[in-house]
Amino acid sequence: MAQKQSVVIIGGGPAGLTAAWEFVKNGSNDYDVTVLEETHEFGGISRTVKHNGNRMDIGGHRFFSKDDRIMDWWKTVLPLQGAPSYDDKKLGRHHDLEPGGPDPEVDDQVMLKRHRVSRIFYGGRFFDYPISLKPATFKAMGFVMTMQAGFSYLKSMFHKLPEDNLENFYINRFGRKLYSMFFEGYTEKLWGRHPSQISADWGAQRVKGLSVLGVLKNAFAKLLPKKRSNKEVETSLIEEFWYPKYGPGQLWETVEHNCVEAGVNVITGAKVVEVCQEQGRISSVVYQIADGQRVRLTADQFISSMPIKDLVNAIDAASTDTEAEPTPVPVPKDMSRIANGLPYRDFVTVGLLVKRLRLKNTTTIPTLGNPPIVPDCWIYVQDPGYTVGRIQVFNNWSPYLVKDVDDTVWIGLEYFCDEGDSFWNMSEEDCIKFAINEMVRMKVISSPSDVLDTHREKVKKAYPAYFDTYSQMDELVEYLDSFGNLYCVGRNGQHHYNNMDHSMATAIEAVDNIKTGKTSKKNVWSVNTEKSYHEKK
Repeated sequence: MAQKQSVVIIGGGPAGLTAAWEFVKNGSNDYDVTVLEETHEFGGISRTVKHNGNRMDIGGHRFFSKDDRIMDWWKTVLPLQGAPSYDDKKLGRHHDLEPGGPDPEVDDQVMLKRHRVSRIFYGGRFFDYPISLKPATFKAMGFVMTMQAGFSYLKSMFHKLPEDNLENFYINRFGRKLYSMFFEGYTEKLWGRHPSQISADWGAQRVKGLSVLGVLKNAFAKLLPKKRSNKEVETSLIEEFWYPKYGPGQLWETVEHNCVEAGVNVITGAKVVEVCQEQGRISSVVYQIADGQRVRLTADQFISSMPIKDLVNAIDAASTDTEAEPTPVPVPKDMSRIANGLPYRDFVTVGLLVKRLRLKNTTTIPTLGNPPIVPDCWIYVQDPGYTVGRIQVFNNWSPYLVKDVDDTVWIGLEYFCDEGDSFWNMSEEDCIKFAINEMVRMKVISSPSDVLDTHREKVKKAYPAYFDTYSQMDELVEYLDSFGNLYCVGRNGQHHYNNMDHSMATAIEAVDNIKTGKTSKKNVWSVNTEKSYHEKK
């Protein structure tokens, strides 16, 4: 009988847990799998934070993919709703329900079908996102601004700029006027750098086929009677998505439970501090638990979703371990420099439970609440006069995220910052006071007295950034791939601004390589870069 291969997976986020499940699903018993998770929660930035009966989705996660493997994967974990949800019933809303699917009013293990509404707040006005051809859009922009945007776009069609930075990438697709309105300030707010200093790779990955022509084509197509499938629509413009009843963390908690039931050893509170190499392969990892005790774990294969910077430093840390045999090899200085120069953007989410929003629902979309709340999942605050980047309305993601969904509104305010900067280091009291004042100034709420409850959540390394030493990533990838049994997966594991489905796909590819003995890791790194993964199909 063939001996089981042992696998250590670093990280219990979407990539790590996907990898674990891929090894053990269908009753497979060929692999001895251990997952090491530094925290006591699952899902990484796709976790759900619970606070006084209300739930927060960190960052907002639409469950949609153009990769059928991923859609099927999600549906297997949490089946699609087969009966109307609470808000469907209250609003007389109809979806294509799944025959025999669970009833969200009775069953917790269920995936809801949701309608996405997002708008942009700019210059004290709201604009539809994706842009629509409604009279309200042109009214909000005004005649002069509409003409400026139109002629600016026409100029960009005939005069293309070299795409050596993100600013030129956006101008080529939207024209300078729309870029200055809807991209420049927000991008600088998000990254803390002007778009002219950021690699165009970020735009190529995040907006791909999106352009003025793509937006207009989508707007015209919506006027036609024929209903299009999500596969025919740019991912940035998708208006329907799936969503777990209790937020994204519910799905990953379910996956972790399923993994444990299938024999995976999941260790929480386990921070990986050393990654040991021997003869060009990874031989073991050392993890530290809360009391400072260190535990060494050997394995045949290693899958890492920890930030690349931390991974490289853990390999280097092992080189100073005097107990290791044979003598470990330190990380080459140039590789260490590239890894430690990789930048990240962190963020803070402030949850506010309020009696009502001052914003009026001027759309034709019916919503819950008395008076009815706005239908937005997200409001993007492009206006540079405000520090907040996005506002989530959790009631509209799932009514089950909010304890008293009829009489309160639970919103999440996202602030982009750097770990250790003045905003990050604010006391919770000052941070919440700042956030409330911004909401009053923005006329989202009437006064601080409307706020019933608050919660602050800090998120480290939320966004891998595309500047500084990022331009030398290829060299670092070559070095890490030289360890034949080490696979880097996920957003931070690849320093790649992946969506959740892309992170999962990197894990699926890595597991497939291990199972088939494939030595090239190009397929693992090229998820979300090859045409087959592009948003434009």
